[in-house]
Amino acid sequence: MGTRDPEMSDFHWTWRRRFSLLTVFATVLLICWGGVVTSIGAGMAFPDWPTSLGSYNLINPVGEWWTVPAYLAEHGHRLIASLVGMLTVGLAAWTWWADPRAWMRKLGIAAVVLVVLQGILGGLRVLWVSIDLAAVHACVAQLFFALLVGMTLFTTDTWRNQPGVSSNGAPGRRLRWLTYAATGGIYLQIVLGALLRHSGGGISPGFVAVHVTGAFAVVGLVLAVVLVAEKHFDDRPIIRRSAWALFGALGLQFALGLAALLVMLYADPESRLSLFSVLLTVGHLVVGALLFGASIVTTLLVVRDPSTEPAPEEMGATAREPVLAGAE
Repeated sequence: MGTRDPEMSDFHWTWRRRFSLLTVFATVLLICWGGVVTSIGAGMAFPDWPTSLGSYNLINPVGEWWTVPAYLAEHGHRLIASLVGMLTVGLAAWTWWADPRAWMRKLGIAAVVLVVLQGILGGLRVLWVSIDLAAVHACVAQLFFALLVGMTLFTTDTWRNQPGVSSNGAPGRRLRWLTYAATGGIYLQIVLGALLRHSGGGISPGFVAVHVTGAFAVVGLVLAVVLVAEKHFDDRPIIRRSAWALFGALGLQFALGLAALLVMLYADPESRLSLFSVLLTVGHLVVGALLFGASIVTTLLVVRDPSTEPAPEEMGATAREPVLAGAE
């Protein structure tokens, strides 16, 4: 019995949203743990894959492996990745079974494809000893995270029951393009950050200059989103709150990025492996993911088409929900 049954609707929406949030939180932990692996240089602590030092024992490949920091970082990353993979498969299966929206079921399949691709990229990075693949692995992780954030948003009462932003008028069009630009700029910053962290040959002044310039450009775009939302969308408090959350995440990320940059530029190599330095760079990485997630949420709320609604017989208990423009 799926969510098309009105008596089961509230149960399915509530618990699938919670399960989706659990998957998102596990992915944040995975991104955080991956940042630790990169920061302490433990990416090749286990130089084989899918085995770990020749062992297929996923839980305990080496006796007391958790007592060795490099082993703990790298194998812990593999264990959390396995957990995220299982949660993603479960979420996709639940979505396919319970969600009446065809495009939402397709997103569940896309999430499984991305998490499998991530596993393969991580394994090939080890087998090929490839710094380039490590950077690609980091960038795809953020896309996977963004997809999970979107899927979680699509299960909320806010998405299903509130009207979208009108597609008419210059302010609506301006806000949509600003959110597109801000989200694209944030992801470009993520790519540049991955290239900096996985450069292999030290810090490139060129990458640093582009990354810092991009940071100021993103600040300008996000500030423009906040100003337009505040000026023209008094009747949509969810848009304004989302824009301010995006701006708050940006402020924290900018401060962390500045501090991490100063450490990278001026600290000696030994101090870069201090607990403070590792926490700083990992915090910058994780808040960057949260910033990207906030931009995805803001963009989706802004670009949703309020004029297209599914037929009641198709949606059952969720007939009031607006769908994504062009999703059908």
